Amino acid sequence: MSLDEIRKKVIFHNSVDVWIATCSEKNSDWTNPEDYKKFIAHLLKNNLNLKAFNLCAHEAGATEDEKVKFTETLAETKEDPNSLTYTIKLNDAALDIIRSYSI
Repeated sequence: MSLDEIRKKVIFHNSVDVWIATCSEKNSDWTNPEDYKKFIAHLLKNNLNLKAFNLCAHEAGATEDEKVKFTETLAETKEDPNSLTYTIKLNDAALDIIRSYSI
């Protein structure tokens, strides 16, 4: 699902779903937690307004084993701000920052 498609559903999304949508648009694999951490570092560096929260795999709608494993791996390194899950408001400025990330 693309960023534009998830934006139409609701304004705020969790960063894992935004990461997956970003990778989908760029035809890239989303399952590497280290790549997710680089993505979050990019968003933080560009001062995107992010609100950290604890995301349980079930809250993320994770029924796929890969997504559950991914979120559990991130939770193991919760002291690293780049491994946290955030709420992101998908407005035009946020989409520009998100899409400027090079995978």
